[in-house]
Amino acid sequence: MKISIEEISQELEEEILIRCYEVDDEVYEIINKLTTEDIILLGHQNDSIHRIKLHDIYYFEAVEGKVFIYCKDTVFEVKQKLYELEELCKGKNCFRASKSTILNITKISSVYPTISGRFEAVLDNGERAVISRQYVPVLKNMLGL
Repeated sequence: MKISIEEISQELEEEILIRCYEVDDEVYEIINKLTTEDIILLGHQNDSIHRIKLHDIYYFEAVEGKVFIYCKDTVFEVKQKLYELEELCKGKNCFRASKSTILNITKISSVYPTISGRFEAVLDNGERAVISRQYVPVLKNMLGL
């Protein structure tokens, strides 16, 4: 595959041209990455507010009426409700894994079935997350299984 970059003047509109023999899943994935803006959420920790990019988030979890953002080694509180985050992240590699959890599929290193039709995901940071059986079909669909 050949990649070309051409610098243009400010007056011209920027454009990306994809030339391919066939428009397949790989081409759609490239288009999706190019057109998807990275969502930034505000996470609260102690008395400070942090800007957190969606691709840095491993999962969201609701605990006792509060919603938390879990990153590689840091936890933040977020003001949105879980259903609001689910809507915000729709189509952005995140999916509802249980009543109280939304997982970022790009942070899953492995998945395996457990008892009662559930799955367990091992995340890149070593944490484990349970995927309720009602959400297993969503995970399988996102993985292309």
